[in-house]
Amino acid sequence: MEGRPLDESDLVVRAAHGDEHAYEQLVTRHSDLAFRLAYLLTGSAPEAEEAAQDGFLAAYRALPRFREGAPFRPWLLRIVANAARNHRRAMGRRAGVQLRLADTLGRGDAAPSPETEVEAAEERGALLRAVASLSDADRQVISCRYFLELDVAETAAALGCAQGTVKSRLARALGRVRERLGPEVDER
Repeated sequence: MEGRPLDESDLVVRAAHGDEHAYEQLVTRHSDLAFRLAYLLTGSAPEAEEAAQDGFLAAYRALPRFREGAPFRPWLLRIVANAARNHRRAMGRRAGVQLRLADTLGRGDAAPSPETEVEAAEERGALLRAVASLSDADRQVISCRYFLELDVAETAAALGCAQGTVKSRLARALGRVRERLGPEVDER
């Protein structure tokens, strides 16, 4: 069928055989998510842009080794995550991840009352402060799973660990967030 967009597996096969236009379409489809992941891991927009670009370049070079039929997105996100970690190490940064991105995710269409808006902003702020106070590993697993809305398999691929590890890290990290938020969370 003429003009029909190619599905992702077709684009991957074509890109692996040197079709730059097919790879460009893959980049377009995944660039926002790749940037957000890199941003969560580096804490810096300029570093995240560079890391995402490096990740896309590394993925392009590795396409001949991509296992045909495997899901592309988790594979790509793992490469981008590795590039972001490399950038962070190279820059010697140990600063906490800025999670302001989470504030822009998931707002509904209905306009809330001013009181509800203020209360929601306070809750988001408390949640973001609690997550920002966690260790890098805890922040990363929560960020991938909830802020980027990756499933467990994609989170595992992005972080380079087993799915069971993601589940256990996530449970412990969420427990730490609950501790930091205090008893007022349990009242809601």
